[in-house]
Amino acid sequence: MHMADALISPPVGGAMWAASIALAAYSARKIEPEIAERKIPLMGVVGAFVFAAQMINVTIPVTGSSGHLGGGMILTILLGPHAAFLVMFSILAVQALFFADGGLLALGCNVFNLGFWPCFVVYPLVFKKIVGASPTHRRLMTGSIVSGVLSLQLGAFCVVLQTLMSGISELPFGTFLLLMQPIHLAIGIIEGIVTAALVSFVWHARPELLELSADRKLEPSMSLKPVLTALAIAALVTGVLLSWFASTHPDGLEWAMFRITGKEELAAPEDGVHATLARFQEKTAFMPDYDFAETSAIQETGIEHSEEDAESWPAVSAGTSVAGVVGGGIVLILAVLIGMSLRLIQRRRGTVTP
Repeated sequence: MHMADALISPPVGGAMWAASIALAAYSARKIEPEIAERKIPLMGVVGAFVFAAQMINVTIPVTGSSGHLGGGMILTILLGPHAAFLVMFSILAVQALFFADGGLLALGCNVFNLGFWPCFVVYPLVFKKIVGASPTHRRLMTGSIVSGVLSLQLGAFCVVLQTLMSGISELPFGTFLLLMQPIHLAIGIIEGIVTAALVSFVWHARPELLELSADRKLEPSMSLKPVLTALAIAALVTGVLLSWFASTHPDGLEWAMFRITGKEELAAPEDGVHATLARFQEKTAFMPDYDFAETSAIQETGIEHSEEDAESWPAVSAGTSVAGVVGGGIVLILAVLIGMSLRLIQRRRGTVTP
């Protein structure tokens, strides 16, 4: 559900950038004091896992479409809403800047659509209501699945609204809505199941982690090593190996666009803000489309690249594996740096003890 710049007008893109930056600033100020050193590695490892998981599109049976994990609920359940939003912002910024996944003008939209709803709406109003003060396995599973579905439904609806406000006449509101919501309902069910599975693992391994996001503190004697190790291995395996098995079908957004326009992508204006940001992204994206730059260039021009090669599955690619490791590593480092910075600020304010 990563939007490209062609779907967004500069005023809408700028407004959503402002909204997302404001939410990030709010999150940085409101983040729980127990962001302590022991929670900072969790921010990095969970962020790396979500980055890797977003590389994998899963085929939606019968539809000819695919979808990838949003990850907002996973981040929020394990980290709390404020830390989760900052980590999601980091993931999407890394994807846009270094891998050309999602446009730079649309980055504010993507952060809002994938971060705001799970962190600040669905988590407090749905997940926590279902789970209650005394979590049980059944409540956690139900809450995770329902929350995963709702998060993607709200995010998909926002995509439709943002294209409408941007005046994208190629995508009529009613038709676009009727295609986007059902396909993202199917994707949301997968999102919910994956979220439920991961939450179930953490619940059995370290239930205190789930209680932490309900404003409870980690005990000094509690070791996070088993959970951190398992998530780190999962992130590595997902980015290096499972990414080869990503579906070749278009994702839900591209599928809906193709059904309306006959194209999976719309052409962006060749001048103005769109062109300037596109040129900047070309310079920063050292592994566009999660592959070596040379390979991506060959694929785009069609040189030495047949249609069968493009549709081969699994797509065994050293470039994709490297992108998974490098991207996950950047997200991990960035999330840890954010956590350390916030911890230092809290110490200077006297809100936490050293």
